[in-house]
Amino acid sequence: MEKMLVSPSPQIRDNISTSKVMTHVLIALCPALAMSAYVFGGRALMLTGFCMITALIWERLCNLIMKRPDSTKDVSALVTGMLLAFNLPVTMPYWQAAIGTFVAIVIVKQLFGGLGQNFANPAIVGRIVLMLAFTGNMTHWVVPFYDPDNIVTGATPLAAAHSAPADYLDLFLGKVGGCLGEVSAAALLIGGIYLIMMKIISVHTPLAFIGTVFVFSYLCGEDGIYQILAGGVMLGAFFMATDYVTTPVTKTGKVIFGIGCGIITCVIRFFGSYPEGVSFSILLMNILTPYIDMITKTKPLGAITKKKEAKSE
Repeated sequence: MEKMLVSPSPQIRDNISTSKVMTHVLIALCPALAMSAYVFGGRALMLTGFCMITALIWERLCNLIMKRPDSTKDVSALVTGMLLAFNLPVTMPYWQAAIGTFVAIVIVKQLFGGLGQNFANPAIVGRIVLMLAFTGNMTHWVVPFYDPDNIVTGATPLAAAHSAPADYLDLFLGKVGGCLGEVSAAALLIGGIYLIMMKIISVHTPLAFIGTVFVFSYLCGEDGIYQILAGGVMLGAFFMATDYVTTPVTKTGKVIFGIGCGIITCVIRFFGSYPEGVSFSILLMNILTPYIDMITKTKPLGAITKKKEAKSE
């Protein structure tokens, strides 16, 4: 009797394309963009637009110099630029933001072969490079609804967690200082739910990430809800820890990835010198992704191991 062998997955294919996926991500980010514009004014829109345009320019230049097909049409560069902008304070100089998009697109993405070949989330690496290179400007936080002619700075909710903690409602709605895309947990939650409903992302990594932050915070005597609403946990959980390329494939792997991100985030926040640890946690887990995939990989339907194949002969 002949054995029926079935090729490895995917057996079922969808007509959704990369550009459609990225367009959905851009749509999901719009509520947070609108909230940042409301809190920080027109410069939030200008900085976000600048990052998106420069990311697109770097991508096209790389295509021309490396003699590759035009990859700007897949919209991934726009998503990278927007995510990087969401990790910047509103007062970030444009030329420094351009360096961030250069690092993200040219160094992290294109030099490793383009979309699908990068080892880490480009926006995350761009943000970390800017943090290390221009620490002063990356930690220059203005108060909500600031006057551009008379800028007043203040601490972020995370930095003031013990001295002058923000109200839960302000954190949820976004009436606090911080990076452009971190101020409103509600806007990010709306975007995250949209992506889940459109089946662009699964719930495994966000729930594991957010749940781990809550539990770890409780065990360390910290306010778990505050730690979730403040800083970049919501942005990281829904939009950066769910990147197709740099995160695990299996459901078990996604849960492990989310738990790892949550633990590292809390360790840096509570025991490190940085008040925030989301970016570093996602980068470190990006590096571990191949190993997580290795230990959680599933057996393809119809596959025969060499040992069983030898016995059958």
